[in-house]
Amino acid sequence: MHYRPSPTRIIPRCSNMEILREKLSLLPDKPGVYLMKDASGQIIYVGKAKVLKNRVRSYFTGSHNGKTQLMISLIADFETIITDSEVEALLLECNLIKKHNPKYNILLRDDKTYPFITITDEAHPRILVTRQVKKGAGKYYGPYPNATAAKEAARLLNRLFPFRKCRQIPNKPCLYYHLGQCLGPCQVDVPKESYDKIRKETAAFLKGDQGAILKALEKKMKEASENLEFERAKEYRDLMEDLKKVGEKQNITLNDFVDRDVVGYAYTQDQLCIQIFYLRQGKLLSRDNFIFPYYEEPEEAFVSFLAQFYTESSALPQEILLPPLDISVLAKLFPMVVPQKGQKRDLVQMAMENAQTTLHEQISIEIRNLTECTQALAEIGNALGIPSLRTIESFDISNIAGTHSVAGMIQFLDGKPNRSQYRKFKIQPMPNMDDTASMHQVIERRYARLQQENLPLPDLILVDGGKGQIHAALAALHSLKAAIPVAGMVKNDKHQTSALIDSKDRIHSLDRRSAGFRLLERIQNEVHRFAITFHRQQRTKSMTLSELDGIAGVGPKRRQQLLKFFKSIDSIRQATLEELQQSGLPALAAAAVYQHFNSHKEESHDS
Repeated sequence: MHYRPSPTRIIPRCSNMEILREKLSLLPDKPGVYLMKDASGQIIYVGKAKVLKNRVRSYFTGSHNGKTQLMISLIADFETIITDSEVEALLLECNLIKKHNPKYNILLRDDKTYPFITITDEAHPRILVTRQVKKGAGKYYGPYPNATAAKEAARLLNRLFPFRKCRQIPNKPCLYYHLGQCLGPCQVDVPKESYDKIRKETAAFLKGDQGAILKALEKKMKEASENLEFERAKEYRDLMEDLKKVGEKQNITLNDFVDRDVVGYAYTQDQLCIQIFYLRQGKLLSRDNFIFPYYEEPEEAFVSFLAQFYTESSALPQEILLPPLDISVLAKLFPMVVPQKGQKRDLVQMAMENAQTTLHEQISIEIRNLTECTQALAEIGNALGIPSLRTIESFDISNIAGTHSVAGMIQFLDGKPNRSQYRKFKIQPMPNMDDTASMHQVIERRYARLQQENLPLPDLILVDGGKGQIHAALAALHSLKAAIPVAGMVKNDKHQTSALIDSKDRIHSLDRRSAGFRLLERIQNEVHRFAITFHRQQRTKSMTLSELDGIAGVGPKRRQQLLKFFKSIDSIRQATLEELQQSGLPALAAAAVYQHFNSHKEESHDS
């Protein structure tokens, strides 16, 4: 591939809009990739174009929907890379999206891999579920759409076929041998032909031939019953029922046993839904849904998604069925076809209809949630006299008898958790280490930082406490000359949210069935969970390190070295002198650690 930067020329000092207009006039009439940047130079969007001049200019002309307009309003600069073809542009777009993770691009889960069932290439093979396909390691079947489906199939196979179950061959036979679910290489010399036979039967099962297996199981069930082996007969009956359930879930949709994906999509003005049906060996196993906003033409967004999704796929199916669209670029990279008639076209239509249904349901849920959040914020705002309430920050102090004192802060934006803004605080030592003094310190530290960085302040501060903590927070804000409303979440005898108390000590009760009350409850539960989790982490860390304190020659670095090598205090406690030295400790320090944990054992032995 040959990439060429777009032509540039020296531009005299002028306004940012004039610079953009100048760069737009220089755009080439060629395929390539464009990178949109914000005022800080951060790449916020990467796109590809058949003709760069037309595509990039389209962002700055005409009208756009709300989300696209928001992205465009953030564009302060752009960069283009010319490619020799549209195929190269598509591949480069995928690579740049993966590298930069732009805010407004479709971001798939990193390194998304699908599970396979493998029959290992060992003298005594096993059936395993794996996400890594290694050449020469065994025979692979799949991929399966999720780990649950793969594990369910592997569990059934292990019950049906007597493959080895143990990771290491033991010295004596295990329960599986006695149940007839293992050939018992620990007990007898199993010939290769025996494994070849069950490998062949397993392959037939995975290709959908379950009839022969059902007949064999039914025969075994009758024989066991006639021999009065009722437990074994029940086991065969259960296997048959499980096999039939799997058959019901995996209705054969095409009888050519080809692995294929069927992809459909639906869209609204700003949301795109993609539905993928996974057919393996002619069976519809499962499906995936992807819903995200898009900032280009829906067909272009769909093509970009397909390129990213299948570029990162660990194993491509034999065929990918798509709805009618121009796939000339994609078809050069992946086995994609647009069926024109018959059962394949019907499957694509089914995927399209399912995408439309899923998108409609998602939008309905979002509208309901948005309505409830808006109502909840309005109720809390009306109670506290805050006309426009969007951002709420809540604090909770956590400690045990004043020790390991920490605080957690969470932020809810438009009624939803904004986890990127969660913060943890270690309380710095003070003469008075009670909860009110701790709250004063944390509030002062949080909002002094926001003022220094010129960041927006919240519309409301909620403290998980009563009057004392409210007034401590107000005093800290007063010292910063910051005017932010503060309220406390009052709890009842069962430690549950019951009401709000404002800065003037007035109690505001909310209907327990109201949206506002439910939001307060979520905020209080979340901030308590966040703070106490941080407190437990700090306490556990302190307790762990304290067991290594005071050992001659073992300072902070060597304590961390020991924990990194042994993973836990228990492992250090049980380590031999030689193992302690293997961790990298000098002989004297290793001896000191060994003596520290074993001196009481020697004393007990002497007595």
